[in-house]
Amino acid sequence: MPLRVIAGTAKGRKLKLVPGDTTRPIMDRVKEALFNIIGRNIYDAVFLDLFAGTGSVGIEALSRGAAKAVFIDMERKAVQTVQENLLLAKLSDKAVVRQGDALKVVSQAPSSLFNFVYIAPPQYKNLWVNVLQKLDDNPAWMNPDTRFIVQIDPTEETTLELKRLETTDKRKYGNTLLWFFGSKPQPADSQPKQE
Repeated sequence: MPLRVIAGTAKGRKLKLVPGDTTRPIMDRVKEALFNIIGRNIYDAVFLDLFAGTGSVGIEALSRGAAKAVFIDMERKAVQTVQENLLLAKLSDKAVVRQGDALKVVSQAPSSLFNFVYIAPPQYKNLWVNVLQKLDDNPAWMNPDTRFIVQIDPTEETTLELKRLETTDKRKYGNTLLWFFGSKPQPADSQPKQE
């Protein structure tokens, strides 16, 4: 089935695939399920597509009403494909596309406050674990309004020891698992009160 935008202003637009076999495009039914879960919270949201690939998830977010999407991928071919797909969807004006290493990105402070961080790295390399650990170690990313969404094969699921992040939802669709995280409420600063 061709890759396409499912709903919103760019509904029905066909998107290009990244040349080669390094990316795994999300299935339509998983993408539909994802945005059903996000619901109205996508309106005016700022969306980070961290292993962008074709850009299909971030483009869907923009099509459905997100204010801005940032796309990051290490592969030059993927970056070019995202740029071409944004033009096809007529959504380039709301997007920032960067070639970069996701692990480096999450080790630094975020470029803006993101409402959604979508993490769908190449399979079976434990990259999602490394990214989530780095996010968990970086308080600059922790915000009560940020949702982190991991897309992996269910066989990649493993137990994580997280200090700042907690599971808020988990859904399985065939050979795809969507795992949602939010930041834990942190205890208030335990400074002794002034008498």
